[in-house]
Amino acid sequence: MPDPNAYAAHEGLVGDARARPELWRLAAGLGIVLVLYVTLNAVLFAFIGQLLQPDQAQGLLHGTSTSAALILLLSFGFLTLGVAIAARQMQHRSLAAILGPRRLLLQQFWMVLRALVILGLIMAALPPYGMGETLTQNLALSTWLLLLPVSVIAVLIQTSAEEVLFRGYIQQCLAARFRSPAIWMGVPSVLFAAGHYAPGVTGENALLVAIWACIFGLLAADLTARSGTLGPAIALHFLNNAVALLFISLPETLSGLALYLLPYDMSETGTLRQWLFVDFAVMTVSWLTARLALRR
Repeated sequence: MPDPNAYAAHEGLVGDARARPELWRLAAGLGIVLVLYVTLNAVLFAFIGQLLQPDQAQGLLHGTSTSAALILLLSFGFLTLGVAIAARQMQHRSLAAILGPRRLLLQQFWMVLRALVILGLIMAALPPYGMGETLTQNLALSTWLLLLPVSVIAVLIQTSAEEVLFRGYIQQCLAARFRSPAIWMGVPSVLFAAGHYAPGVTGENALLVAIWACIFGLLAADLTARSGTLGPAIALHFLNNAVALLFISLPETLSGLALYLLPYDMSETGTLRQWLFVDFAVMTVSWLTARLALRR
């Protein structure tokens, strides 16, 4: 476990949460988040479903069309709304307090994002080239470019929402109650991993994907605790998902905005599993790069 002094900046996020650190408040707050998120999504999808044919409605659930992917990603805004309401009602905290100082958040977000983009360009220029399989064109380049501004915003909303919940609300509430980083970093990361455990979609890769998500959660938690804002974690999460959702995507879920598709799905145990192990290494290098960027 890192030196607790390295996480001194985290106190700026946790300080006002210490006034109401009871675990029942966190549990009730998560209940509010869940109810609001499920209810608002149900209303949204019921309304949109009335406007679509049955086959189109099925595609909406998987995000395999452009409109469906945008709707699914933008619907994560309900998650941020739920956290904002829960924090206000249960801990008397604002969403701004969870995010961290606005100016510092933006500064750190851009610092880390810029460093990670440079890292990505360097890695793309190095061999091996491609992913060993022929990619399928999903969107015409002109269409993809036209959609790119709103696609980027949609991915940013989705990734920010997850960071606000896991590295923001849950992590800060636990840190207000427990001193050990093993708890306030570990518990949200395990919950984040549980949310990514989907044997019905990922098949035999389900546990590996969940482990990947848990490690990602720990690294994002570390960046948040070192920086004192959610900016670096959002930047790391955003770039990771932007590559996977907007550039080269898997075909079965949230592929509607991608320029290219891979010729296999998440349950494939051959080539995909090999790339998952590569992704572990890329994730670690990206985390180290983000830490270096924050030291400037």
